[in-house]
Amino acid sequence: MTTLFTQIIRGEEPARFVWKDENCVAFLTIEPRQPGHTLVVPRLEVDRWLDAPDSLIAELMVVAHRIGTAQREEWGSDRAGLMIEGYMVPHLHIHVWPSWSPREFHPSGIDRSAEPADLEAAAVRLRARLRAAGYGEHVPPEG
Repeated sequence: MTTLFTQIIRGEEPARFVWKDENCVAFLTIEPRQPGHTLVVPRLEVDRWLDAPDSLIAELMVVAHRIGTAQREEWGSDRAGLMIEGYMVPHLHIHVWPSWSPREFHPSGIDRSAEPADLEAAAVRLRARLRAAGYGEHVPPEG
């Protein structure tokens, strides 16, 4: 069964992409823990992260590391949060966000009514920071 994330990757559903390469994409979640909260998603449909090949997990983590570094620098956070959860969409995805507190890991820390303009502004900032870090070849010009 095709997942929502596969539909997003194919361009059938909208998303604010900040990264695209041959094996994965990254886009902002519509329910962020903090501004810039990004999902790193493999193009390959894999439900559970333990079922993914080692090489794919390694690549996803490298991309998550690059995005987390850019988020920390852009928003001035102490850390970058990282979580693999996977219950809402049965497609492996890594959550990465600028983090200031362990409370952000609690399910109640999600903003379920984020404004589209705020999400777009965060995407623009993150894309610019990733380009400045030298990853421009993987950063789409918009969405």
